This record gives sequence, structure tokens and C-alpha cells, in this order.
Amino acid sequence: MAEWLKTPKPESERAADDAAVRATVEGVLADIAARGDAAVRELSVRFDRYDPPAFRLTPSEIEAAVQKVSARDMEDIRFAQTQIRRFAEAQKASMRDIEVETLPGVILGHRNIPVQSVGCYVPGGKFPMVASAHMSVLTASVAGVPRIAAAAPPVGGAPHPAIVAAMHLGGAHEIYVLGGMQAIGAMALGTDSIAPVDMIVGPGNAYVAEAKRQLFGRVGIDLFAGPTETMVIADDTVDAELCATDLLGQAEHGFNSPACLITTSRALAEATLAEIERLLAILPTAATASVSWRDYGEVILCADHDEMLKVANDMAYEHVQVMTDRDDWYLENLHSYGGLFLGARTNVAFGDKVIGTNHTLPTKRAGRYTGGLWVGKFLKTHSYQKVTTDAAAAMIGAYGSRLCLLEGFVGHAEQCNIRVRRYGGQNVAYGAAAQ
Repeated sequence: MAEWLKTPKPESERAADDAAVRATVEGVLADIAARGDAAVRELSVRFDRYDPPAFRLTPSEIEAAVQKVSARDMEDIRFAQTQIRRFAEAQKASMRDIEVETLPGVILGHRNIPVQSVGCYVPGGKFPMVASAHMSVLTASVAGVPRIAAAAPPVGGAPHPAIVAAMHLGGAHEIYVLGGMQAIGAMALGTDSIAPVDMIVGPGNAYVAEAKRQLFGRVGIDLFAGPTETMVIADDTVDAELCATDLLGQAEHGFNSPACLITTSRALAEATLAEIERLLAILPTAATASVSWRDYGEVILCADHDEMLKVANDMAYEHVQVMTDRDDWYLENLHSYGGLFLGARTNVAFGDKVIGTNHTLPTKRAGRYTGGLWVGKFLKTHSYQKVTTDAAAAMIGAYGSRLCLLEGFVGHAEQCNIRVRRYGGQNVAYGAAAQ
């Protein structure tokens, strides 16, 4: 039976935190719905101390921001976007429109149609998330979304040049310097100056995630995303330095970022706990990472690989780093996670920033029922049907009529019956409603 060598703070305390966020966001969204731009501007001043003439950047302002990005940084942004574009294009190529004749004269098909407008949020608070622009804006562009609005908060009282550059290069049609739940509310609800979108995507803090949750239904969202989570599954084939580095590399995201080690080796578990303390003494982001590790860190000792697999599937973490003597076995058998990172040569940071897969992934066990953001999230699969012969219309109508009457839907049955009468002559048996 699995043994917890380190446990996080109780779930009841986390629930209290969530309730406070929920109430705040509800009030903010109601204010934006009632007062539009005025409410958005007050929130921008309150939270970001930013009060520009307009939140949307003009072409000249975009160009000015791009010019501030160094040649090296621009080269790196272009490299990352090339990798992400290649993978997104390959994913899109796997999604084909289809049309098939299932019976003589019966044609069924589906078309993959882009969402018509998307709002892409890029976090920019403690850490300006340049990569999030690639993951949302660029992927939506590959999908063919005709209107892409992108928003990120100001950094130091001004647009963040690298974020603006990534949005622009990724294909954003509108760029707004607007942060937090006010950005989510403005893009979803619409204001006098910002037209509403059909879908909101992108990561963010607890308030951004809650705003997306409350707006879901009015607009589509990519997924319900909480604080980033990382899990390391390891046996005695790797060392504590690798494990500790990969855990703290994600714990620095925020004060509530869960990080979990699952291992079959007590020696590795204990060594990793010690190595984490050593690294926290020298890590520049230790003020954040240490709180996450203290309150949300876990170390779980399992009897064997089967037990590690079960625990990992039950927890369904966002990022799962596997470093064992049987990594491909985990690839075949893990079924609930956000993104999978196989072997010591890769890591979550590769996926977060550059390797080509998308870093917007399910958290809080949502990996049990959904994957992460990808080009397919921006495509709606719509079915269609046509019947091209009289015989097919009469034959399907006869079956349809009887099945409708089985459920008591007489009006439905008559839709079928009229086709039988018009196209089938007198030789087709159908429901009693037409007798």
C-alpha cells in the first residue's frame, strides 16, 4: 500500500481559498456586464495601475514593441513558434472532413469548421508567459480562426515587448494590454470597445481560471485550469538531483502549485527531500517555490510499478514526468494526465516553452475526461446528411416512423411518414400515424 512521506495541506483549506476567489470573480463579472468599458478601466487601474488612452494596441504601437525585442530573443521566439506550428499543422492534417455512403442513396459526413472568434489570454504577472502566446494564438491561427483577439497585462506599466511580438508573429488580429479577470470578462462579455468572442483560451491565475469557469456556456473555453501541477514518477534508475530539479521547476509558478514525487525507492524519496531543501537555499525563485512545496508538495512511496501507475492515474496530474526502466510501459498504460514527458532527457520546461506540444493542459484531475489545448479545440466538427434517392428516403422513413412512435413522438413520425408517402409508393410498411 502506498505510503505518504510528505503530505500537502488539507483539502478543506484549499476549498476555503476557492470560495473566496469565486465570490470576488462573480462580483467583477457582474460589474463588467453592467458597466462595460468603465468597469474594465477601473479594474485595470486598481490591479495593474494602467490607464492608457485605449487598451488595444495600434499597428504602430505593435511595431514599436517588437522593435524593443533583441535579435536573439526574436530568433528564439521564431524557433519556438516553428516547432509549435509544425506539430499543430500535423495535428490538423489528422482531422479530415469525411463523407460516406452508408446505404445506397444515404450520404453522411462531417466538416471541421473553425470557431469564428477566439480570445487568447496570456499571463504576465510575476512571470510574463511569452510561450502562452505561441500555444493559444499560433494554434488558433493554424486552425484557421478568422478573428483572434489576444490580451496580456502590462508589465512595469507598459506592454511587454516579447509578449506583443509573440502575439503578433503568432497571428493575432487584435492585441489588448489588459490583464486578469477584467480581460477575460471584457473579451467574453464584450464592451463598447471590445467585441465579444465565441471562445476564451489560455492559462492564468486562480481569478482568471474562475472567470473562465463562470463564463463557460456563454462562451466556450479550452478547459478548466487551476494552478500548475507536476508529478515525477521515478525508480532507482535516476538520481535525486533530477527529481528535485523537475519538481521545483514547476513549484516556482505560484504559491499553490502542487508537485508530487511517486517512487518505488525509499532511498530516492529521502534523497529527493534532502536535495529539495538544498536547492531551495540557492534557487532565486525560492520565495515562491518553497511555499508551494511546503503546502502542496507530496512524496509517495509505492511497492512496485503497478501501484505507481494506479496512484498516478487516480491523481491525474497536469504534467507527468516519467523516469524509469520502463517509460514506454507507462506511455501504454497511463490514461489520465495532461501532458506526458518520457525519460530523463526531456522535461516539463521543454513542453512549456519550445518543443512543440501545447502547454495549456488540464489540472485538478480534469485529465480523467479531457486532454489539453490543441488545434482541434478551435475546430467544431459538424455533421450533415443527404438522401439522394426516393428508395432511400422511403426506406429510412419507414424505420424512422416506427422508431418515433416507439417513443411516442407522433409529430416526429409524421416527418418520416410524409417522405414514405411521397417517395415510397404503396409498398412500404411504416408507422400508424399515417394510416
